[in-house]
Amino acid sequence: MPNIKIFAGNSHPELAQRIAQRLGTEPSKVVLKKFANQETCVEIGESVRGEDVYILQSGCGEVNDHLMEMLIMIHACKIASAERVTAVIPCYPYARQDKKDKSRAPISAKLVANMLSVAGADHIITMDLHASQIQGFFDIPVDNLYAEPAVLKWIKENIENWRECVIVSPDAGGAKRVVSIADRLNVNFALIHKERAVANEVQ
Repeated sequence: MPNIKIFAGNSHPELAQRIAQRLGTEPSKVVLKKFANQETCVEIGESVRGEDVYILQSGCGEVNDHLMEMLIMIHACKIASAERVTAVIPCYPYARQDKKDKSRAPISAKLVANMLSVAGADHIITMDLHASQIQGFFDIPVDNLYAEPAVLKWIKENIENWRECVIVSPDAGGAKRVVSIADRLNVNFALIHKERAVANEVQ
């Protein structure tokens, strides 16, 4: 497939390989390493001049390292004269920090949006954003894809008695998605009430 380059960070190299196979190509060459002082080093291994570049990196696992890898890869491709750089981010980093829920709290999801834009991204592709308003943090096009069709397909193919199941949302924030899936499957749904007294602890 001409004029397309797919680069992958360290978050999901197998996913990048599968995507490239689906498109009939191979992931492009990139070297990702760390200097002795733990700074991230990126070396793009082939020409991207005039190319349509896709950089796949997710905001999970070692979030900060993966975020920096992605930003540096975007910047490296942009200053190497790539025609367009699209960041493919299945899990958007810092998505849960999307509003000021208390005084002096940062809106980190907006900061990440600014960093991606400044790095040189022309387009963002992500999935199931924690909150849809994150799309408004960008001044560049954002495609927020939904996993619901794939989830429905997986349930029907892998759960034998799925017509007797109950779809459960872990909190009020996921209620809308759960109701949509339950309606499509014509099954019941439930909602768990939880309270977060401190970060990373729920009741």
